Amino acid sequence: MDKLKNLVIFALPGISIFLLVVMVPFIYGFYLTLTDWNGVKQVKNIVGAANYIEVFKDIEFWTSMGLTLKYVLFSVVLVNVVAFMLAYILTNGVKAQNFFRTGFFTPNLIGGVVLGFIWQFIFSRVLVDIGESTGWGIFSASWLSNPDKAFWSLVIVTVWQLSGYMMLIYIAGFTGLSTDVLEASSIDGATGFQKLKSIIMPLMVPSFVVCLFLTLSRAFMVYDVNLTLTGGEPYGSTRLVAMHVYEKAFTARNYGVGQAEALFLFLLVAIISGIQIYIGKKKEVEA
Repeated sequence: MDKLKNLVIFALPGISIFLLVVMVPFIYGFYLTLTDWNGVKQVKNIVGAANYIEVFKDIEFWTSMGLTLKYVLFSVVLVNVVAFMLAYILTNGVKAQNFFRTGFFTPNLIGGVVLGFIWQFIFSRVLVDIGESTGWGIFSASWLSNPDKAFWSLVIVTVWQLSGYMMLIYIAGFTGLSTDVLEASSIDGATGFQKLKSIIMPLMVPSFVVCLFLTLSRAFMVYDVNLTLTGGEPYGSTRLVAMHVYEKAFTARNYGVGQAEALFLFLLVAIISGIQIYIGKKKEVEA
């Protein structure tokens, strides 16, 4: 009885917060997908599946979703490649490695809104001045004014921001590796690349699972950097799906459709993340 009482005492606050902060808004949001509410009027008429049908008719939503999938693919791959390489280098006895770890992690401490304004200044002023003084054509005009380059600006800023955070997770994985196994492989004549490929990377699967999950979820839901760096421009060419959903609900005041699109995005991210975790855990057991 005492154990049950202690369990209730310690678990009840966490469960209550989870219900109030997560479950209640989620259920209310699902309810809004079934209404025609515009965010102002008091009456919410039930329209059934009409909002979900409207989602499939929304060409701009699917265009932004395709752009987001492209953004997620490049961001997730580049963030994890850069983070893994940094972690590998900074766990091999490099001088002042703690200083470099702190330096690479610092961008993650900068808020997305501030980060977007900083890089907006860099792309629009600093790099343009460098291009004018050196004659480098690639920097002759702001990347944010070019539809193709503006997309890659988003990717670059995301990699710059998230790589340091993922690097720390990979560093934790590297420091947890068995030194006996690595020493045995060295005695057997394994080269550095062979150890990395056949020993280190299989043992690092748990770190890969965590980092891929975090980068996937953050890349799909990015809004602040998208808003302050490009604002979805030029010509709507960098409007990612989170920005489209926000504008549909709060700017166009079509809360029902906007909430239905948000629910669709949530399910997509949950499915992709679940598959990634399942495959990662399976690889972890096999390793």
